[in-house]
Amino acid sequence: QVQLVESGGGLVQAGGSLRLSCAASGRTFSMGWFRQAPGKEREFVSSISWNGGSTYYAQSLKGRFSISRENAKNTIYLQMDSLKPEDTAIYYCAGTGDITVVAGPYEYWGRGTQVTVSS
Repeated sequence: QVQLVESGGGLVQAGGSLRLSCAASGRTFSMGWFRQAPGKEREFVSSISWNGGSTYYAQSLKGRFSISRENAKNTIYLQMDSLKPEDTAIYYCAGTGDITVVAGPYEYWGRGTQVTVSS
């Protein structure tokens, strides 16, 4: 069982930036970020293939968020720029040990990191 640990969340003003990290305890292939705002369902944010060659984004977040990975450290990142109050949510990291999975579903999940964007 691979453990995923997110970090980098916090409080930021609108227009600011944050970089989230997710460290995996073992090897994973496709990985992704999801978020859940208060009172809303969890939604897809972004995912990245095992070699970083393919990335996917929620349409509404393209241009502001960027996903990357560093396999030597079993870590993925989410760079979030031009943050808006509506980006406030708990951000979850997810991953899979199945090489055939491209962008989910994922069987490994982190516990989440809170991102709060003030207006």
